[in-house]
Amino acid sequence: MKKILVTGAGGFIGKNLLAALQQHNLQVITHLHSDAIELLEDKVKDVDFIYHLAGVNRPLENNEFVTSNIDFTQTLIDCIGKVNKGIAVVYSSSIQAQLDNPYGQSKRRAEELLAQAEEAGLVKSYIYRLPGVFGKWCRPNYNSVVATFCHNIINRIPLRIDNSAHQLELVYIDDVVSAFISHLSESDSETGFKKITVTYTITLQELADRLQQFHSSRSTLVTQSVGVGLNRALYATYLSYLDPARFSYSVPVYKDDRGVFSEILKTPEHGQFSFFTAKPGVTRGGHYHHSKNEKFVVLQGKALFKFENIITGEIYETVKTAAEIEVVETVPGWAHNIKNIGENDLIVMLWANEIFDRDKPDTFSWSM
Repeated sequence: MKKILVTGAGGFIGKNLLAALQQHNLQVITHLHSDAIELLEDKVKDVDFIYHLAGVNRPLENNEFVTSNIDFTQTLIDCIGKVNKGIAVVYSSSIQAQLDNPYGQSKRRAEELLAQAEEAGLVKSYIYRLPGVFGKWCRPNYNSVVATFCHNIINRIPLRIDNSAHQLELVYIDDVVSAFISHLSESDSETGFKKITVTYTITLQELADRLQQFHSSRSTLVTQSVGVGLNRALYATYLSYLDPARFSYSVPVYKDDRGVFSEILKTPEHGQFSFFTAKPGVTRGGHYHHSKNEKFVVLQGKALFKFENIITGEIYETVKTAAEIEVVETVPGWAHNIKNIGENDLIVMLWANEIFDRDKPDTFSWSM
């Protein structure tokens, strides 16, 4: 079993890395900011890999850049030189290492120390100059605009945008962690500076607008495409800032003598999901569409689906129950209705390939 040391394990990246490492057959030990430095040498001894995430980026005093980013890195290297020469180290640096500010200078100096240690045969170093990292567990109102915007939007705190056109370069925490973990099985790969292969660019205003759309989706029921790419990562991040009391939300429910109808989810390009109920003997529908498609699944009860071709008058009927879990779909030009022929309430899930447009409903009554 490999033994892994993670410094700075209590930080944003550290928490996510630890959660991912738990999924592997690994023994993980940590070194936190609050741990005594005297314990570090024993922790370094006999480990197979080190993730060096420790450091500060917004200290109260600038001298903490030196003590936390430079001095601690040197101490780690000294411990390695004593008890574990040649070990691989992944170091989370920052793109600010290219800048001439106290933080950037301290990260660049730490990089140099690791490079010198590698030349001396003490370590094999993999250095990541990370741009803005975002994802779950990142601290808002600290150094991530994504975290701050998510927190503020959810809590109805106005956003401050000084330059709406400012371009952000971002990487998602899952991609960072995946890249870090890949070195466990590629310890003989070329060392030096590494990059996260998946990066995103977005302006501040575009970021704010997307997060606002996620927030408003609970009232509009319109959910953007959130299954791939930046939207997937941003949506997951946004959701992670919800407190448990907000894990659920209500949707409109329309009731009448027939039963209930409720729209659950709408998408701009992929239709909408709904459900309805019907009491025994009740018939719903009685209309046709020229283009719209609907797919029905019976979740409870017994339903008679009746179709009539509006040109030829041809009739087709089929009975479905919850035991079958089959999709029944409407076909343009065929009127249709659904009758509850069971003894209990009928519950039917419904997908339509477009959001209902009251101005152009493509839904026309038909007596059957």
